Order: sequence, then C-alpha cells, then structure tokens
Amino acid sequence: MLEDVLGHLEALVGFDTRNPPRLIGTGGIFDYLRAQLPGFRIEVTDHGDGAVSLLAVRGNPRRVFNVHLDTVPDSPAWTADPHRLRVAGGRATGLGACDIKGAAAGLLAAAARTTGDAAFLFSTDEEANDARCIRAFLAGDHGFDEAIIAEPTACEAVLAHRGISSVLMRFTGNAGHASGADAMRASALHQAMRWGSRALDLVEGEAQQRFGGLAGLRFNIGRVEGGIKANMIAPDAEVRFGFRPLPSMSVDGLHGRLRGLAPDAAVGHYEETFRGPPLPAGDVADAEARRLQARDLADELGLPVGNAVDFWTEASLFSAAGLTALVYGPGDIAQAHAADEWVELDQLQRYAESVAGILS
Repeated sequence: MLEDVLGHLEALVGFDTRNPPRLIGTGGIFDYLRAQLPGFRIEVTDHGDGAVSLLAVRGNPRRVFNVHLDTVPDSPAWTADPHRLRVAGGRATGLGACDIKGAAAGLLAAAARTTGDAAFLFSTDEEANDARCIRAFLAGDHGFDEAIIAEPTACEAVLAHRGISSVLMRFTGNAGHASGADAMRASALHQAMRWGSRALDLVEGEAQQRFGGLAGLRFNIGRVEGGIKANMIAPDAEVRFGFRPLPSMSVDGLHGRLRGLAPDAAVGHYEETFRGPPLPAGDVADAEARRLQARDLADELGLPVGNAVDFWTEASLFSAAGLTALVYGPGDIAQAHAADEWVELDQLQRYAESVAGILS
C-alpha cells in the first residue's frame, strides 16, 4: 500500500496550495481527487477567496474523515523544490507532506483498497485560521455522528487540545512633550506595558490548572506598535496577543479578566479577531464526557490513544457541533511548518492501513 500512498503524495505535493496566498480553485488538486475516487458521490463547494471543499461519500457512512489540503508558504530555507516529493532515508519530504497531505494520500489509497461506506471531507482554509469550509459543512444537514480529523499526531488518537483566541487591543493616550509631569500616565505605550506586565502575572497564576494531561494557560504578546519618537508622549499604541486555554477554561471569562487589567479610559478598542474552541468543546463536565466518548471511539477503531496536545485543530469545531471527534494522522508536529518538512514512510503506511481497516 505504501507505493500507492507515495504515488498520491507525489501528485498532491505537486499542487501549489500555499495559504497564503491561497490561490486555489475548484480544479487542479480537486480534479485529481475526483479522478481517484470512482464510485463516490462528489460535491465541490467554492466558499470564496480560495477556500474550497470537496465532500466525497460512498454508501451511507455515519463517520467522516477530514483533511486540509492547504499548506503554509515555503521559505528560503528549503534546500530543494518544495513542490517536488523526495523519498530517501525512510522519509518523504515535500511541502505539506507532514501537514497534512500525507493523510490525504492515505485516504485515497485506503479508498481504492476497500468497498465499504466512506466519507472524506477535503478543505483548504485551515492554515489561515479561516474555517469557512468546516463551518459551512457543519451548518448543513450533513448527517454524520463522528469525525476523524487528520493532523500530525504520530498515528495516535488525540482526544483533547487547547483552544485558541487572538486579540487586537488599542490603547489611547494624550500626545505631548516627554518632559511633562504627566508623561508617565499620559503615554499609551506606558499603559500597554503596564497591561502587559499584569497580563503575564495573570497567566502565571493559572499554572496549576489541569485538563487531560495539559497544564496552565498558554499566552503570547506577539506585536506591540505605537508612539512617534523618544521625546513625544505616545498618543496611541496597538497590541496583538493570543492565548490558548485548556478545555476547562472559559474563553469569555479570560477575555473579561484580561480586558479588566487596564483602566477603561486607557483602552480604545478590544477585539477578538479569531476564536477556535478547545477539544473537546463544552463546559468542564460536558468536555470530560465528550473526551470519554472519543476515547471509546478510538478503542472501537483500534487506534492507540496519545497525549493531549497544545496545538489547535479544527476537530474542536466538529466537537462543538455535537460530533464525537478525535485527531489522528501520520507525522510529527515538530516537522509541520518547518523547512524540508518530512513524514516517516512507516507512519504513512500505518495510517493508510488503519484507515483501510476502519473502512472495511
């Protein structure tokens, strides 16, 4: 089966699906998928701006496999053409080979070896935190109860991961000469720095929180801009930050606490620019119940259960919509988004064979 997987992976890596710029249409890689799935009912949907999904269904399945086809951009650190698959030393190297076209190739190979019920949902918007493909699918009358989402998990079923929230926050001040007696309090940048210090203290205070093997709150101030020059009081400042909560944490509650660390008069704008729920979704009791349902599903399918992970996946969107969801795919997250990303051949074969077993 590995030969078949590598043949598909070579073709899939050859399609440019970098996101950004996400210049992806309904042809190209989707024409290839159509050709490899005879006997499937195929529905391709263009959600705009390069976000395209393909739903392929055979028979009457209640479980859907999802894999995203978009990749991150390549970088000058690549040592060869990122869109040409290289196979050597027990590895397959190419842009998206690990994250996560290897799984897409495995699904195609497994489909060709089986005849049972099957459903595959391919999408192209995961790398931009723009889940319009998945949200549109879940908003429809899809009829599925379970979902297996492909991400690099070393062929272990992941039942829990953090959520993610990104924020744009603007501070306001009063412009003036830096020699003024009120410069300390009038500067928007000073307000932003005071807020940042308090935010870091708040996050450190959450270090003892636990859920499913995960601990604490992940937090990062990614960008700070503002001011004009050293002898002028900054009239405005902008901070972009993000945090990754445990499934047991209230995202809205965290926003309230973080926003409350700065005086109302100092904050001109506070906007959550993206939110991805944790896996499993729900309050503390509901999240634990959903985690146990996902564990039962993994046991039923014969998938080894791995540890909870810190990275976010779209499995949480399926969970929030009421499906029993887990994350399962070939590859190591340490290789994802890296130059010369690669996936072990053994894992590609193991994944394809496990999917074939599930479909059989």
